[in-house]
Amino acid sequence: MCDLLIRLVHNSAVFSETSIGEGTKFAYGGIGVVIHKKAVIGANCVIGSNVTIGGRSKMEGLPVIGDRVYIATGAKLLGPIVIGDDSVIGANAVVISDVPSGSVVVGVPARIIKRDIKSLDYY
Repeated sequence: MCDLLIRLVHNSAVFSETSIGEGTKFAYGGIGVVIHKKAVIGANCVIGSNVTIGGRSKMEGLPVIGDRVYIATGAKLLGPIVIGDDSVIGANAVVISDVPSGSVVVGVPARIIKRDIKSLDYY
């Protein structure tokens, strides 16, 4: 029942079983966000609207997102990947490989454009 209520109120698919760390926020009320129920999201993250966090066909595993990660609008994080702490995922980026801590990634497929950042500069 809780999952249905989330879908109706927020127009998103975020399951109650999903591991989401304390302090994580959904921009614009989480409109259009889809998160696989077995994905792991760290603490104090920001997740933009229309973000998808899920698996990839014929691959086992799901994204594991570290703490203080900023995920901009429309980003897709797919497959068995690890997103390091204090990273920034650009708008509409498609992330299909691991992202080191303190990195900014953009594009399709996403590539690193900056390293050793402090994520608080991007909030």
